[in-house]
Amino acid sequence: MNRRDLLKLSVAAVGLVALPSQAAESCAGDGTPAQFVPKKAPDAKAFENDIEKYAKCPYCGMDRKQYHHSRMVVHYSDDIADGTCSIHCAAISLSLNVDREPKAIYVGDNASAAEIKPLVEVGKATFLIGSSIKGVMTKRSKVAYSDEAALKASQATNGGEPGNFDAALLAAYTDMAQDVSMIRKNREERRKKMMMKPS
Repeated sequence: MNRRDLLKLSVAAVGLVALPSQAAESCAGDGTPAQFVPKKAPDAKAFENDIEKYAKCPYCGMDRKQYHHSRMVVHYSDDIADGTCSIHCAAISLSLNVDREPKAIYVGDNASAAEIKPLVEVGKATFLIGSSIKGVMTKRSKVAYSDEAALKASQATNGGEPGNFDAALLAAYTDMAQDVSMIRKNREERRKKMMMKPS
């Protein structure tokens, strides 16, 4: 065997040895479904102290305490949970985790006068869709209320149409393209303002 053949063989052997570790490295963020799995440990009571457990939205990075009124917790059947800032980001979680069945979904209850809105299961809430209330991560707001009187009072002041969670989720998916475009534009404007500030 000449030196050239020996060199080819050694390069091939090194490539075969390196291949498994390269594959393992690339799986962490290569677009496979596993990269979208929520990163927190399983928690049978994900809704308790949710702001402390899930301080930042994993999809947009927003502070969930600041957006306590619109925050959501998607609690999957394997006790993995996603704490999001809004129905916009909860819709992303539900899409990316399509093989993971939700056992409960919670949303901030705007019927409450509490300083930090408590969570309510989405099946026990009605959403005011498209009111003049400012949306979170969306132009068309979707605000949850557990109490019909509170919903009607808000509707009388702010307009909008009541709907169940399925209607609000459909609205979130329908609005996604425009909302993403709006978010990109807003973030670009913020970046430009930051760059123009004197140091």
